[in-house]
Amino acid sequence: MSEMRDAAMSSKAWPFEEARAVLKRYAKAPPEKGFVLFETGYGPSGLPHIGTFGEVLRTTMIQRAFEEISDIPTKLICFSDDLDGMRKVPGNVPQQEMLAEHMHKPLTSVPDPFGEFESFGHHNNAMLRRFLDTFGFEYEFYSAREFYRAGHFDEILKLACERYDQVMAVMLKSLREERQQTYSIFLPIHPETGRVLYVPMKNVDAVNHTVTFDDEDGKEWTLPVTGGNVKLQWKPDFGARWAALDVDFEMYGKEHATNTAIYDRICEILGGKKPNHFSYELFLDENGQKISKSSGNGISIDQWLTYASTESLSYFMYLKPKTAKRMHFDVIPKAVDEYHQQLRAYVDQDAKGRLNNPVWHIHGGDVPVSDMVVPFSMLLNLASVSSAEDKSKLWGFIQRYAPEASAEKNPGMDAAAGHAVRYYNDFVKPHKVFRAPTDLEREALEELRENLKSWDGGLDAEALQTMVFAVGKERFDPLRDWFTALYEVLLGASQGPRFGGFIALYGVDETVELIDDALAGKLLAA
Repeated sequence: MSEMRDAAMSSKAWPFEEARAVLKRYAKAPPEKGFVLFETGYGPSGLPHIGTFGEVLRTTMIQRAFEEISDIPTKLICFSDDLDGMRKVPGNVPQQEMLAEHMHKPLTSVPDPFGEFESFGHHNNAMLRRFLDTFGFEYEFYSAREFYRAGHFDEILKLACERYDQVMAVMLKSLREERQQTYSIFLPIHPETGRVLYVPMKNVDAVNHTVTFDDEDGKEWTLPVTGGNVKLQWKPDFGARWAALDVDFEMYGKEHATNTAIYDRICEILGGKKPNHFSYELFLDENGQKISKSSGNGISIDQWLTYASTESLSYFMYLKPKTAKRMHFDVIPKAVDEYHQQLRAYVDQDAKGRLNNPVWHIHGGDVPVSDMVVPFSMLLNLASVSSAEDKSKLWGFIQRYAPEASAEKNPGMDAAAGHAVRYYNDFVKPHKVFRAPTDLEREALEELRENLKSWDGGLDAEALQTMVFAVGKERFDPLRDWFTALYEVLLGASQGPRFGGFIALYGVDETVELIDDALAGKLLAA
């Protein structure tokens, strides 16, 4: 066993813990289908959001971890439930009135309000695939519409007819008494209106595999359950899909966790083996509300990538999947800097340390070297004090601090400089509030200015930090009040960087001028 595989078998990183659990499924014999199947589900009732991306990314991380500990081939599929009926009109798309006319039709039968695709479902599927492709995921896309219509679910649907009472018994236990009276696992698709019908069954024929029901106008119909004439309710559909595809692993959000036993039992009734599963906590917007496809709240994939790299988003998704995550713009700078801290740490780690490092899971073991010579948070401060409108101004500071760096040699640094300018102008600048120094703070700032004027220690960030520390230690208890004063008086922010590093990057003379402006009240008028 290789050193990496040996370390992977004992790694505490959550993708390896999940991967080892999947491997136990085949401790006695390899899968008859020839591979281990990882699945993610997507309900295309609205535009894909960042939570959908997170689900696929995290599943991919477990798949990669599995491939490190086993030679069994793997496959990842993304299954879209695009035969689901549209139960409400999403609030973040055009042509609301037009969409309202197609309520309860399968999403792949609802016209595309954007006028670009065959249907609204096709549009949302395309958006999902676009951003999954942007991140380089290796997956196969499965459409419920195509699977039902092409007959790929026919055998499972026939079995659901034959074992209807067993499946219904599982479902009825989970329903209120009123709902029990009209519930059926089968949802017919009306032959004339095309609407998905939520109606009770008058008869389920286990021999001919048909269902008989009255539509909303009281007309009786008998339809075969095969060929896309009927779909399953969403809970039975989960278990039926696992059985039909022989799924080995599926991850889903906390809201599904209470239904896991239902999904599993239906899968077993329909002849399948329940998969391993993993329930993650929800993604929340800035107000603590769950991110929703239909409302479009929270930060989107495209918005994140306006201000930071794809890798920083992947890093954010890796962290603590069992903890709810607030997805708002203020999490971006921290994610960027922590990602690069982990890249730098990876270089000197042993096999165990590397497999526990998030960057191994982000890059599938092919981990790049960080080319960020300046932290993202520091770039934001530079953009602030220099009123930068484009990244070229930031490069003037960067190259004085690190002469060997350039846009060509440090493409990640170059991209981050552009991201920082956009982030600063959109999120930091509108909220900057400078204040005048107190008498004690003014005295300390004047000493700091005089020390900088006579400074001959070059751009040594640690030496400068020690000097700043010494000035504050004489006057402030606790010392953090001194640094808070520096941030609020000089940068117009409540928190900021290690100030010695800031001086080294911004420049000693430039910092002297900044202090002069603050003491003269010029920053208050900025």
